[in-house]
Amino acid sequence: MHEQILIIDFGSQFTQLIARRIRELNIYCEIHPYNKLPYLTNQIKGVILSGSPSSCTDINAPVANIDLMNLHIPVLGLCYGAQYIVSSNGGKVEKSKHREYGRANITISKSDSLFNGINDGSQVWMSHGDTILEMPENTCVLAKTDTIPVAAYRFNDKHIYAVQFHPEVSHSVDGKILLENFSKTICGCVGDWTPAHFVSESVDHYKKIIGSDKVIMGLSGGVDSSVAAYILHRAVGDNLVGIFVNNGVLRKDEYGEVLDAYKGLGLNVIGVDASDMFIQRLDGVSDPETKRKIIGNTFIEVFDNEANKIKDAKWLGQGTIYPDVIESVSVNGPSATIKSHHNVGGLPEEMELQLAEPLRLLFKDEVRKIGAELGVPDLILQRHPFPGPGLAIRIIGEINPKNVSTLQEADAIFINEMKKQGFYHKIWQAGAIFLPIQSVGVMGDERTYENVIALRAVTSVDGMTADWADLPHSFLASVSNKIINQVKGINRVVYDISSKPPATIEWE
Repeated sequence: MHEQILIIDFGSQFTQLIARRIRELNIYCEIHPYNKLPYLTNQIKGVILSGSPSSCTDINAPVANIDLMNLHIPVLGLCYGAQYIVSSNGGKVEKSKHREYGRANITISKSDSLFNGINDGSQVWMSHGDTILEMPENTCVLAKTDTIPVAAYRFNDKHIYAVQFHPEVSHSVDGKILLENFSKTICGCVGDWTPAHFVSESVDHYKKIIGSDKVIMGLSGGVDSSVAAYILHRAVGDNLVGIFVNNGVLRKDEYGEVLDAYKGLGLNVIGVDASDMFIQRLDGVSDPETKRKIIGNTFIEVFDNEANKIKDAKWLGQGTIYPDVIESVSVNGPSATIKSHHNVGGLPEEMELQLAEPLRLLFKDEVRKIGAELGVPDLILQRHPFPGPGLAIRIIGEINPKNVSTLQEADAIFINEMKKQGFYHKIWQAGAIFLPIQSVGVMGDERTYENVIALRAVTSVDGMTADWADLPHSFLASVSNKIINQVKGINRVVYDISSKPPATIEWE
């Protein structure tokens, strides 16, 4: 078992970033909702309390089911976590007259190992509507800013620390140093969470628990399912049977290309073209959640039909990754479900097969590192993330065969041009979106009234946050010109310059 840090989630939009920063230090960590905390094993070397959209002054403010003051391991509170520790131990927290949001500079007032290597005046990121006015007994202030008297503090006789800012975001310049000081210097973690260790441990684990049983697995051509399949294939060989389903809303020519790639790589894969069934059931559907459920339910139907042909299968392989798990759990606010997730939400309620989810505890960029360790080719490993419901959630409004075909053509032009001009591997995710609005245009001497395509391209590390990609105007102009000239029914192309948050990467 690896040493780990426990992250208590109070619902902050940045909670997953805390985990990412800790794992960048090769330290394993897990996120758990404040009201569903695990048993504290000897492997847990420290606890981090996240921020929250809630206020400590609210009657129903979230309260963690854990006695922080009597833990024998270090604690670090961030933002709400800092206020929560104060308010629950005799201090005073009140609503701020002015919400503090954005960059600030800290003045370090007392030397402490938490701030080793951090210069006085370091830039941090604030996001809070409450202020700590009175500290509990036996505490000391470690840092302040021009506007707040307590930007960081600790208890004198306990390893309990807290900061009012968010060290996990990139705007806090020395935030990673602070988290390293806490997890390594204060908690004593050595950092043994590496791709090589993960691969060997996962393969050994599944060899042991699966043995000679057969495993069936739905494959999508994406990074997650492919890397998961590679791990399971190393463990059980051809006893892993992959099923690749054409749901009718894949990218242009994707079904044949991906199926050929899998077979060329030695994986035991069956292809099922069920595109007509999916498109028929989706025809005329506009609601995003309904689209997802139709695709999920139909996939299960097709998958089960094919899986029942495989005798003696006892395991179901899944490409589930950690954000899927977190985002699909709703506990009165923390990790609230923004959308139902295809990997987790699509499982049948009563399933006779046991689950094998080798990537369940990994973030997307960690999956790519694991894939590289396994030798997964770049053809699959560097493929952009693609949603489980496919182009169905990139068609805003009604699904019908014409709209699907139109988007496939426009998307193919966009992606192929990115590859030709060297932008594809610089981008985290890109795609075209079909908009159900028409606008006036002129082609030749004729007036047109046709649809709009939006182009979306973002840069990111793990998809939790993302910035719109600043692609050259000349490139966008070229793509726009090709789409309008080559894709019938499109007379206007726009570019999405929204970041996540507040927007999501996908439009639905």
